[in-house]
Amino acid sequence: MKKTVTTLVALSMLVTAIGCGSKDNNNAASPSASSGATASASATPNNQPVKLRIAWWGGQARHDYTLKVIDLYKQKHPNVTIEAEYAAFDDYWKKLAPQAAASDLPDIIQMDVTYLSQYAGKGQLEDLQPYVKANKINLADVSQNVVGSGMYGGKLAMVSLGTNALGATVDPAALQKAGASMPAKTWTWDDMGALGAQLKTSGKLLFDTMRYDVFFPYYLRTTGNTLYSADGTQLGYADDKPFIDYYKQFQKWYDAGYMLTLDKLGQKKGLPEDDEMVLGNAFASVAWSNQFVGFSAAAKRDLELQPIPGPNGNKGLFMKPSMGFSITNNSKVKEEAAKFIDFWINDIDANKLIKGERGVPISAKVKDALKPLLTPAETKVFEYVAWAEQNSSPMDPPSPVGSVEVEKLLKDLSEQILYKKTSVEDAAAKFRKEANAILAKNKK
Repeated sequence: MKKTVTTLVALSMLVTAIGCGSKDNNNAASPSASSGATASASATPNNQPVKLRIAWWGGQARHDYTLKVIDLYKQKHPNVTIEAEYAAFDDYWKKLAPQAAASDLPDIIQMDVTYLSQYAGKGQLEDLQPYVKANKINLADVSQNVVGSGMYGGKLAMVSLGTNALGATVDPAALQKAGASMPAKTWTWDDMGALGAQLKTSGKLLFDTMRYDVFFPYYLRTTGNTLYSADGTQLGYADDKPFIDYYKQFQKWYDAGYMLTLDKLGQKKGLPEDDEMVLGNAFASVAWSNQFVGFSAAAKRDLELQPIPGPNGNKGLFMKPSMGFSITNNSKVKEEAAKFIDFWINDIDANKLIKGERGVPISAKVKDALKPLLTPAETKVFEYVAWAEQNSSPMDPPSPVGSVEVEKLLKDLSEQILYKKTSVEDAAAKFRKEANAILAKNKK
């Protein structure tokens, strides 16, 4: 989850996204069949001119097809003008922050669960439940667990765009060059370390980075812990042993040269095109399953999807919204924004363009309609998510208010560990003290 810095730290970081799918009420075999009896199928009342602003993050492939989906929507709703705003992940949130402060957010913003508390907690997102009840956003064939993943504070703050599972996008060619074989789905941290040593002999990395804000929480889950307590007022693990174990392993791999140095990592833009695995320099890129299609397109060669190491990977793995769409409270055209979200979720023609890149579709009908149309890379995503559904545990609650500060603290301490500016033990103690101070503000 749905991304930059440190390795094993990065390990906890890189990850982020997902979808469970479906199609529309129309015939999937007919190119002209779009959404069924949903709000997206009807024009705006009286065909009055409407302007929508829509913002998202992603790589070039995502930008290209999203613009095509927007063009399709405008063809079906000629009274609607749409302004698109998009950027890489980190730049996206940097741009959104001042817009939020000025009450000038786009009408629809792509949302990550990591930021849901930050925006919904400040009352900046519209409750979408009334639009669902009025069938403006048709979620009739969407799992209630998936719908619930967008809830915050008793309100539907986000509609998931797809279901994801954390995984490793791996390059079989790198393994072959190193004389190694594909790891089993039940592989462990020890297996990963041994593979790192083997890859190094052929001049390959394990990966360039793994996000601290995703991989460390994953590791905690494998040990029966969570990053945050259920009420969001403190850390969710009782002592510092998990932190120490995780970061000592990470530091060992970093010092051994199994991943990019921080200075080289800092030059990365976080796009598929500059990922070390895509460039042929690393075995894997740890990411959400929905990112596999983008990696495959950028790499222009066959890649594979593998689960993250265990033991207890089934406890660490969970089904996560890859990302969602939210309507902002400052929007003046919320009805039209709801129609566009419905179109995105339910329109078969639109989903023929999307094809699960933002996660396996949440509508069961759309998912069924797409299966015969998928490329080999897209099929691998659908199959991996189906496997993950049977080998995962329930998702943690949305990150609490203050989580962005906590994760920045984790990032800073991760870098200090790798730069040898602090010991793992001291970093663990500092993280606990300062993170708990941040989260204590949530106590009522």
